[in-house]
Amino acid sequence: MDFQLNVQPSSSPVKSTESVKVLVLGSGPAGLAAALYAARADLNPLVLSGIDLGGQAALTSTIENYPGFPEGVGGVELGDLFQKQAERFGARIELDSASTVDLSQRPFRVSTYSKDYLVNALIIATGASPNHLNVPGEKEMTGHGVSYCATCDGWFFKGKQVVVVGGGDSALEEGLFLTRFASSVTIVHRRDSFRAGAILQRRVKEDPKINYIFDSVVTKIAGEKVVEGIHLQNVKSLAETYLPTDGIFIFIGHTPNTTLFKGQLDMDENGYLRADGKMQTSVSGVYAAGEVADPVFRQVITSAGMGAAAAIQVTNFLGHN
Repeated sequence: MDFQLNVQPSSSPVKSTESVKVLVLGSGPAGLAAALYAARADLNPLVLSGIDLGGQAALTSTIENYPGFPEGVGGVELGDLFQKQAERFGARIELDSASTVDLSQRPFRVSTYSKDYLVNALIIATGASPNHLNVPGEKEMTGHGVSYCATCDGWFFKGKQVVVVGGGDSALEEGLFLTRFASSVTIVHRRDSFRAGAILQRRVKEDPKINYIFDSVVTKIAGEKVVEGIHLQNVKSLAETYLPTDGIFIFIGHTPNTTLFKGQLDMDENGYLRADGKMQTSVSGVYAAGEVADPVFRQVITSAGMGAAAAIQVTNFLGHN
């Protein structure tokens, strides 16, 4: 007798659901500091780290202004220390990202692609992502001479000429880092002076490998298979020039990672979450820490402090709720 196997189309697997007291979104200084404080309060926090474990700080070669490290500390190393300390007290870190968030009622529902979490208190520390120039050639040449991380890609430019775009602390720090590899570094800034701190400005101006061009913006990135040069325009005279280069590193600020929370939490005109002095957002039980809610200071130490403050407030909130 012949048997016919009737196979029904498989449905999507049912996601499991887990209840957690405190969920932290993000694993930068703010998220890991929050996890540390929440763990020490015996709240068993869960951290969804996202794909950037350590946050933007992990992309910085050397952090010289974090207390306790007089000789400076590598961004990755500092992130590892944060993580180990939080895990020592019971924080759990998952290499996963939230795909949807429902803050309409408590417990809040936070979903990843594989699991749902019912959350009593939420700390948002999703940070901010690098801004793009949005000029012709940028997208096409990303990974082929266009970069947003000197620590990641500087080694590939040994003995070559590179351009750094930006005038803040990050731009100058990464420009100085690139001198370890590149034969020359040209910093292009749209204003007539840098915005970075005085010490960084002095180092840049004293470094023989670094040149700078003020009052100018990049209008196009040129090249066939790799970056070959950039087109510049002077913002005052409108004169256009072409600068040959092997690579361009872009550090022109960041955009907060708040897309998941649009329509659910109050934000400012630039998308940063609004939080009060106690890190409380517009929804009770939801707190924000770090660059996702800080368009002003954006430092490792201030982000860590905000994370600690958020966790302290979560402890108080759960004690009363």
